[in-house]
Formats: sequence, C-alpha cells, structure tokens
Amino acid sequence: MQFRLATLTLLIVCLLPVAVLAKETKDIKFPLQNADAVVFSHDVHLKKYNNNCRICHNAIFNLKSKRHFTMAEMEKTKSCGACHSGVKAFSVADDKSCVKCHKGKPRDVQFKVKNAGQTVFSHSNHLAKVKGECRACHNGVVITGKEGRVTMAQMEKGKTCGACHNGKRAFTVAGNCGNCHKGMKPREISFKSKGVTNAVFSHDFHIEAFSCKNCHTKIYPFQAGVKHFTMADMAKGKSCGACHNGKEAFSSNGDCNKCHKGYKPGTVTFKTESGDVKFSHDFHLEAYKCADCHTKLFPFKAGAKHSTMGDMEHGKSCGACHNGKDAFSSNGDCDKCHKM
Repeated sequence: MQFRLATLTLLIVCLLPVAVLAKETKDIKFPLQNADAVVFSHDVHLKKYNNNCRICHNAIFNLKSKRHFTMAEMEKTKSCGACHSGVKAFSVADDKSCVKCHKGKPRDVQFKVKNAGQTVFSHSNHLAKVKGECRACHNGVVITGKEGRVTMAQMEKGKTCGACHNGKRAFTVAGNCGNCHKGMKPREISFKSKGVTNAVFSHDFHIEAFSCKNCHTKIYPFQAGVKHFTMADMAKGKSCGACHNGKEAFSSNGDCNKCHKGYKPGTVTFKTESGDVKFSHDFHLEAYKCADCHTKLFPFKAGAKHSTMGDMEHGKSCGACHNGKDAFSSNGDCDKCHKM
C-alpha cells in the first residue's frame, strides 16, 4: 500500500511541470497610436485549430521578423488577412467587423504644425459623416499606413485629408486655414538678404485684402526650407512678383525701401587692373530710380557676371546709360571712373 502511494506521489510530481508548461501561449497586444490596442487571443485560435500552432507559425507569422502589416496588406491576404478574408473567418475588409478587433473608441489625432498651431482630427465627427465606415479613409488609398505626413500642397492634389476636403465633398484644404488650425494667427516673416535690410512680410496687412488660398500653396508652399527667389525672379512673376507687378500692387522691381525699410544702398567698389571703380548709389538715385537699373541691367545677387569695357561699349551694364547721350561715354576718359 505504501509502495503504491509513493508511486502515485512520484507520478504527480513528475507530471506537475508538464501541466505548468502546457500553457505557454499568451494574448498579444498590438499597440496603436490613436486607438486601443488590438488583442490577439491564442486561446481562441488554438481551440479553433485543435492546438495546431503550425497553422500560423511560420507560414503566416514569422516569429523572427516580427513585422507589422498594414490593413491594406491584410486585405491582400497578408498576416491576419490570410484567414480573415470572408471565407474561413470574417473579413478584415468588412466595416462592420472592425469592432471585433478594434475595441473601444478611436481617439482624436493631434498634429503639431510649426507656426500654424495644433490641428486636431476628430474621429467621432468624421465617423458620423461616413456612417461608421472606417474604410472610407482606411482603405489603402486615403490613409495607407506607409506614407509619412504630407504637405498642404500634396493635400491639394488629393492626398490624405485632401481626398475629401476638395471643395466638393467637404471644404477645401486650399484655404479655410482656421477650420483646422484653431486659433492660428499667422506671424510676420522676415527675409534676410545679404547687403540690404530684412524684408518683412506682414500676414495681418495682406489678409485684410486677400484670403489664405490666394497665395497658399499656389505661390507659397506651407513648408520650411523652400526655395527663395531673387528680385529678377520676382520681376518675372515669381513669389511676391505674382501680385507686385505694377498692376495689382506696386512693382517689386521698383522702390526698394517699400519692403526693405530703412535701406540705404552703399557704394559698390569694383576692383579692376586699372584701379578701383566706385559706384555711388546716392549720386545716381538723385536722377534715377532703383527700377531703372534693377534688375534689367543689374541683378540683385552676389557673383553676378561682370561686364568688360567692350561689353559696355555695346550697351551692356554701365554702358546702357554711359553711351555719350544719356551720360558720358564709358569709352572715353578713364579716370572719371578708374581712380588711380
């Protein structure tokens, strides 16, 4: 009797680790940035497939790579979509089935935009508009899960929010800034230019006559590090020159002091083999305006091509005026300009 009891005790002790180790699986939580985590239950799925782990591993889920798939990929039978296609199990592409995996309510999404305040996307407001159909946006086209944040210019071409906010289905992203950027107050922008005072652009002043969409993003993109245009570019209708053309507003190719406040152009020294040539802005501005020379004759930029005396004799550079008619000829008394 004692032998049987000892044997039974030994069997229980031996089987105990097996019982403890029998359940090695656990629920897996997939965290989401703007919603509650999706919980995958091993128990539910193992029961359905008679504890056959190899149904999924590593045929569908590679335990080494641990790669996360997007909903668009699942709809193409990747990951969970291999079974959840509407045949073996409910489809991941079925709007009514979203809540089977995504429990709870989706959260508002906050986008921080430099110099434009914070934009808050309300899931609840938009879900009410699309009658709870998540895939109206999460369809691999509007929200792909792969693309990073897009610019306003890209939205105007139909990306992300711009797919609906196009002026037809909903208010357009090309303007109406205050609809999304709550409390936004556009600031003054100071453009630094070498050799002249800063040009200050006042949003307050311009918004009195124009709306945001008149300039953004057709003329000015909403992003940092964009190309800065030269005065010569503006004279051809680029940047500020799109309006400052002498018709809609004063010409950018004119009175420099209107934008560059307190600007006093200095004397420009040209070093030549025949001695320095000094050009006095003060002297010439007594008879001419900035627009008479800039940018038709002289571009506003460093490193511009210097014309030769031969070029000037043919009307280039200083020779446009110093032709013996408007002013003394550049092909004459050298010491008038070249001070030895």
